[in-house]
Amino acid sequence: MSEARTGGSGRRAFLNWFFGTALGGLLVMIAYPIVRFISPPRIPEATTNQVEAGREDDPELREKGFKIIQFGLEPVILIEVAARDFRAFSATCTHLDCIVEFQKQKKRIYCNCHAGVYDLSGRNVAGPPPRPLTPYRVDLVENTPGQPATIVVSKA
Repeated sequence: MSEARTGGSGRRAFLNWFFGTALGGLLVMIAYPIVRFISPPRIPEATTNQVEAGREDDPELREKGFKIIQFGLEPVILIEVAARDFRAFSATCTHLDCIVEFQKQKKRIYCNCHAGVYDLSGRNVAGPPPRPLTPYRVDLVENTPGQPATIVVSKA
């Protein structure tokens, strides 16, 4: 009879360990997202008010007509409207924060998520976006004579 009790207590210990571990895992799975939400990660903000976006002869700008750059945490769309005429806006759609793109043939800024349309001044002209895009200032900085200028984007 003592052997039966020994075998039984071994199973009981195993079940206690198994269910205790499962309960502990469940509590961790519940607590971890809550803790991450309460204390978000530290991401550095832009420390300057301007960002170099490349040179005016950038192949991506020449081919597609636009380029997405990072301005701190914010994506910014840089558009080449004409030769030496660049414009920059916040690249997040004001409807649901999708990333916009420039349609070179139609000369418009377009959001693929819900067919939002902006003109080349960043104003919302069609679709669901409620507000215009935030504009940024674009300056061309001449480094050396005869060389392509550097594009500098700054807050307007």
